[in-house]
Amino acid sequence: MAGYSVEERAAPHSLEYRLFFKDGRGQYISPFHDIPLYADGSENVFNMVVEVPRWTNAKMEIATKDPLNPIKQDVKKGKLRYVANVFPHKGYIWNYGAIPQTWEDPGHKDENTGCCGDNDPVDVCEIGSKVCSRGEVIKVKVLGILAMIDEGETDWKIIAINTEDPEAENYNDINDVRRMKPGYLEATVDWFRRYKVPDGKPENQFAFNGEFKGKDFAVNVIKSTHEHWKALVAKKTDGGEINCTNLTVSDSPFCCSQECAKATVDAAPPGKAANPIPPEVDKWFYYQKN
Repeated sequence: MAGYSVEERAAPHSLEYRLFFKDGRGQYISPFHDIPLYADGSENVFNMVVEVPRWTNAKMEIATKDPLNPIKQDVKKGKLRYVANVFPHKGYIWNYGAIPQTWEDPGHKDENTGCCGDNDPVDVCEIGSKVCSRGEVIKVKVLGILAMIDEGETDWKIIAINTEDPEAENYNDINDVRRMKPGYLEATVDWFRRYKVPDGKPENQFAFNGEFKGKDFAVNVIKSTHEHWKALVAKKTDGGEINCTNLTVSDSPFCCSQECAKATVDAAPPGKAANPIPPEVDKWFYYQKN
């Protein structure tokens, strides 16, 4: 796990649940700000923080507005969020997570999509065979990207593969996914198009008519959002409610001490056994495809 570890606080599947991160020395860090973008800069290998393991439903995400940005379960209208199973999908169909040290700036209109950023780190769909665990930090090869438009905001979805996957060397661009995992990219568009429909929302839209862009395009998006993150953490951009507390970004005015970080973790309730997942989360939803 690249030397990183996690510490659970409160019970999984509760409103109070938080998953804090530590580096290889056991020091508390922010997974948003302190895990480097590049795992190996020379070969465009990036770090990915796994928020949601494949086939699970709990919508876990880096808490961008909390100190130290632990992973927590998303809440809508006071209720914990679980993604619906839209037939034939079960939960998330990839390991889902984020690339650290990236930020989709809501004040920046993307020249490709014409929409502003969604105020989060860049999302990643990891397509390898291993089901990862929540909070795992893996190294990924970027293969391509999908431009989802979510309620008027640009929400990039990187397609990547774990460098430790037995077949990783065979994947170098988006066409390799199309060739070796037929149907997976089409299923990915279908998943993102319809996953909010059971909640009464309209289907999501896509730039480029739902076509995937290749590796080079994807890497440029990552580099651009990394520059936006740099401005955010250096206080050159107003991040609004985003919490930029970090322990390693030396030129950041938000850099804090390990004592301060430990106090943040200690203030959270102690870890407990997971709460049961509500049975309705297993329900399957059926829709006519347009």
